[in-house]
Amino acid sequence: MMLKNIIGLLAGLLFGIGLLISGMTDPVKVQGFLDVFGAWDISLALVMGGGLMVAIVGVQLAKRQQTSWIGTLIEMPSKTVINKKLLIGAMLFGIGWGLVGICPGPGIVLLGTGQWQAYVFIPAMIIGMLVYQWLEPRLN
Repeated sequence: MMLKNIIGLLAGLLFGIGLLISGMTDPVKVQGFLDVFGAWDISLALVMGGGLMVAIVGVQLAKRQQTSWIGTLIEMPSKTVINKKLLIGAMLFGIGWGLVGICPGPGIVLLGTGQWQAYVFIPAMIIGMLVYQWLEPRLN
């Protein structure tokens, strides 16, 4: 259990450092990337492409084994259908990301940097998650 926590901490730190170095934690840079009809900043596309390549390799390796290197069970997602709930969630995510230039991962990293935007974004994100948790059973 201790090894799992240490590896999780190190992976999280590495991910956070990568977000900082790449500029993914800079809301202005993110909004510049999302503004494809204005002064488009393509640099984050390269960052995302690099992340995608790492993920493709990681998923292919994970599919070939049943346990991770530290012995935990690997469970691949079973849902492959694109449904209304997924599309609405993706749309809300994209709208929020475009409006403020922050998404959950970089938002958590921003907490550690002391930037005020994180102290607004993270509570709003948590409230949104709680509202969904309350609302979702009522919609089905």
